[in-house]
Amino acid sequence: MQIVVGVRFKEAGKIYYFSPGKLNIEKDDDVIVETARGVEYGIAVIGPREVEDSAVVLPLKTVQRKAAEADRAKVAENKEKEKEAFRICEKKIAAHELPMKLVEVEYTFDVNKIIFYFTADGRIDFRELVKDLAAVFRTRIELRQIGVRDEAKLMGGIGCCGRPLCCATFLGDFEPVSIRMAKEQNLSLNPTKISGICGRLMCCLKYENDCYAKQCPRKKILPPKQGSRVVSVDGEGKVISLNNQRRTATILLDDSKTIVASWEDVIEKEDGAEKQAPDGAETNDKQEKPDRNGRNDRNDRNDRNDKRERHERHDKRSK
Repeated sequence: MQIVVGVRFKEAGKIYYFSPGKLNIEKDDDVIVETARGVEYGIAVIGPREVEDSAVVLPLKTVQRKAAEADRAKVAENKEKEKEAFRICEKKIAAHELPMKLVEVEYTFDVNKIIFYFTADGRIDFRELVKDLAAVFRTRIELRQIGVRDEAKLMGGIGCCGRPLCCATFLGDFEPVSIRMAKEQNLSLNPTKISGICGRLMCCLKYENDCYAKQCPRKKILPPKQGSRVVSVDGEGKVISLNNQRRTATILLDDSKTIVASWEDVIEKEDGAEKQAPDGAETNDKQEKPDRNGRNDRNDRNDRNDKRERHERHDKRSK
């Protein structure tokens, strides 16, 4: 057993465990700890408690000390430096004409490193940008590319429910969400209605899924049929190939894009609409019933016409 305290470095960030050592640390105390990034300032969101050795990563690092007023003043000073660094980095990005969007700047507590978070569609060659930033700030520079979910977590916002985003307020980490969860809860499978502002499936689909899964036992997930129409997170499309080992399907979307999705994230579209006849074609509502031998009147008429034509050709040859 290990006695640990849970420390969080951001408002809705991940919780890391540290050993309190000989310090009397209570919940909501400000502490100074050493991490892989250097010395950091955090808040103890979980008081001292005993946990199993398997629940933590050993060896545990020890909390250095409780934070003082000077440490809080230094954190406020770093916040002001981050705003200035944000403006400088935006100017450098525009000067290098890089297709990237700066999201946030973060100083470590000891000002040993500056981390720039950005988003981009693909890989960016920012080596020259790092050189310019290092020449300005005279410290270690790290540029970290993040995804759309992390961007929404950092930026914050209001969800479709009218409340602040879950990821920006209390969710410490992202959990996997699939479109099959929406189907089990009888929700609309329209991606635009079950997606958040980040464009991914809403995290709240996970909240009640366990309750639905207990009431409705999970069925064995079967692969979609090749060539069938399916609904995925990115829209509707057609299955063009399957990978049984990885349990994935390659889908050609209606907008001509090709994606690879797991079987859990695609649902075959039920084709309830009947095929309509082409324009100008007449359809008979009444169908001719076959007799006991499986033949109908139309087949009999066709056979009689064929016999008549054969007799006429035979008569012409004999003459």
